[in-house]
Amino acid sequence: MSSPLNQSLAQSIAGQIGQVTKQPFQVESQRSIGGGCINQAVAIADRQRTFFVKTNRADRLPMFEAERDGLQAMYESQTVRVPQPLCCGRAGDFSYIVTEWLDLGGSGPAAAWQQLGKELAAMHQVTSAEGFGWHRNNTIGSTPQKNGWLTDWSAFWRDRRLGPQFELAYDQGGDFPRRDELMSAIPRLLSGHQPEAALLHGDLWSGNAAVTQAGEPVILDPATYYGDPEADLAMTELFGRLPEGFYQAYQSVSPLKEGYAQRKILYNLYHILNHFNLFGGSYGAQANRMIGQILS
Repeated sequence: MSSPLNQSLAQSIAGQIGQVTKQPFQVESQRSIGGGCINQAVAIADRQRTFFVKTNRADRLPMFEAERDGLQAMYESQTVRVPQPLCCGRAGDFSYIVTEWLDLGGSGPAAAWQQLGKELAAMHQVTSAEGFGWHRNNTIGSTPQKNGWLTDWSAFWRDRRLGPQFELAYDQGGDFPRRDELMSAIPRLLSGHQPEAALLHGDLWSGNAAVTQAGEPVILDPATYYGDPEADLAMTELFGRLPEGFYQAYQSVSPLKEGYAQRKILYNLYHILNHFNLFGGSYGAQANRMIGQILS
C-alpha cells in the first residue's frame, strides 16, 4: 500500500489541480489506495472534491504522460467511461498523474457488464487512418511498449509486440526454443485476418475493469494503441474472465470472427511474456506451452 504524499508534493499537486480546474484546491485529507504493484496511489480531497493520484520516481513522468494521452483518447471517444485525466507533472523526486475520482463498487450488476460489452465494442469502432500503433510509445505495466506506426498487422504484432518482449526475456535468462519458428510463422498465422486499426485499451485484464457505486462500468490503467480489437477481448480472458454477459453483449455489436480462439493465444502470449519479464517465475514455462499450442 502506498504512503501518503509528503507536504511538498501534495502542495505541488494541489497547485496544479487549481490551475487546471480554475478552482483553488488544498489537500485537507489523503488516503492510500491499495492494489497497485508499480505506482503509489492516493485519494486526496478538500471539503468538496476528491481526486485520484498516482506517483512514481521523477524519471517515470513519460509513463504518466502516455497514460494521460491514452485516457484522453478513450474519454474523447464518448463510448466507455474512463477516469478523466486532469494533469500530470514532476515535483522534486516524484512524478504524478491526477484523474477524476470514481467511487468504484463491488462486482457490479449483470446489466453493468452487458453495458461494458456494448461500450467496448463501440470504442473499437473508433479507428486510425495511420495504421496500427500510437503517436507515442508507452508502457505495459512498467515495461516499455513500442508503438511506431505500421500498416501490416502481422508485422506490427511480430515487430512491436512479441519481438521486444522476447528480447527482454532472453536478457533475463528466458529459454524459448521455438521462438524463431513462432516469429517466422506469424504472417501465416494471421494470414487472411485483416482487422481495422481500432482504439484499444491495451491492458484490459479483469483488474482494469470495474463498476462504480452507481452501477456504471469503467475501464482503468490503459496501455493504449490502435490494433486488432480481438487483442483487448483476448486479454479479458487471460487472468479470469469477465462475467458472461459482457461477452454476449460485445458480440451482439461485433461478432467474433473465425479463428479467434487460436489468435487469442497468440495475443495473450504478449502479456505472459511481459509477466515473465516483470515477475519471472513460472511465466516462462507458461509462455512455452502457449507457443506449442500456437504452432501445433
